[in-house]
Amino acid sequence: MTLKDKIIHESLKLFSLKGFISTSIDDILSAAESSKGGFYNHFKSKEFLFNDVLDEARSIWRDRNLVGLSEDNDPLANLQQFLVNFRDRYLKDSENFPGGCIFITLLVELKNQRPHLANEINKGFIGLKKMINRYLNEAQELGILKTDVDTEAITEMLFNNMLGATVTYNADKSEADVDKAIALLIDFINELKA
Repeated sequence: MTLKDKIIHESLKLFSLKGFISTSIDDILSAAESSKGGFYNHFKSKEFLFNDVLDEARSIWRDRNLVGLSEDNDPLANLQQFLVNFRDRYLKDSENFPGGCIFITLLVELKNQRPHLANEINKGFIGLKKMINRYLNEAQELGILKTDVDTEAITEMLFNNMLGATVTYNADKSEADVDKAIALLIDFINELKA
């Protein structure tokens, strides 16, 4: 791992635990075993580092959550697989995200303090809602989802329940609670089948 990669990886973990604002350059230097010169050789500022950390977090998110999803699969099966991946492979990833979902931590922290950074994070949430809605619409078009289901409303419900489960898991790390919350969403999707 290069020094730049190590700084990014250690910052990812620190931002997950402490947030962006509360993580100092000294915290990052200590965790990455780097000097100020080593840091500034790769990053003009902590905000420039933020962009690379966000890219890394997004890459990990995709690697953890999109496993087993296929264009050949039934869209509701894909959505349910995504929820299983989200629960088991992403939320419980304490190696990369010891503080829990970094996106929630950073969005809440930065919304009023650094809105331009929060807006970058929010793009991911917008994309996630579009993905959920696309699966629901495709399922409805294929006759897999009941025709009277309001896919926009169900998208909002699923998205907000995922966020709620994430916030709760970030706070208490109760695997039993997050397992139950995601299982309920999966069961709910089964109830919507035609």
